[in-house]
Amino acid sequence: MSFTVVIPARYASSRLPGKPLAYIAGKPMIRHVCERAAESRASRVVVATDDRRIQEACESFGAEVVMTSPDHASGTDRLEEVARKLALDPDHRVVNVQGDEPLIPPALINQVAENLERYPEASIATLCERIHDIGPVFNPNVVKVVFDHQGMAHYFSRAPIPWARDQWPSGMDSARGLVSLPDGVGYFRHIGIYGYRASVLSEFVSWAPAPTERVESLEQLRALYNGARIHVDIAAQNPPAGVDTEADLERVRAWLTTKQES
Repeated sequence: MSFTVVIPARYASSRLPGKPLAYIAGKPMIRHVCERAAESRASRVVVATDDRRIQEACESFGAEVVMTSPDHASGTDRLEEVARKLALDPDHRVVNVQGDEPLIPPALINQVAENLERYPEASIATLCERIHDIGPVFNPNVVKVVFDHQGMAHYFSRAPIPWARDQWPSGMDSARGLVSLPDGVGYFRHIGIYGYRASVLSEFVSWAPAPTERVESLEQLRALYNGARIHVDIAAQNPPAGVDTEADLERVRAWLTTKQES
């Protein structure tokens, strides 16, 4: 079964405006992302943008572009517009690859697409990685996930989940002072790559934000709240960090320049 990669790319960014067009090792960042996506087994790679500058840059190196509304509240809304404009079949798989992930391993793109095929009861597939240190467990910027023996998500949270009641009996403050994780339980950080069936995208945009989504500021909780099943798998490779800041951009530039010179 084929799948499509959609790469949302916005020009506006509070921390790094115009970052899809930032040059890295002689190419705009969005071209690096498209090239990584093209190395996957996707049958089609599409850039979704609301900015003509990004459209022109992408078309200059032969990328397919779908122009989308500038008024979308979320990236999932943008994906749904692309799926609708491309008239994708309800069961067609759509993998969302962020436009600021120039180093994303193609294997991860394949992994979420394949998991949607392997688990027909799942509407969405995503990835995680094991947490080995206690610090990220208590960091609200690190999203944790709990899932069952088949990989189906129970919940995503910025809070420490699962809560180790016996090891952390005195609450959050005392737990933060510990230096190791409890034995016998796994902690997992969510990795923000998603595969969707086109049908769930059309449903998603009709759902109101869920109470849990509002309080946690996590969009995937809307899907769980409305009964959609999310499959979570441990990533086949550790994904490099994306580009959010100028420092991130310089780090990726240095890494790719060194790679080209070696």
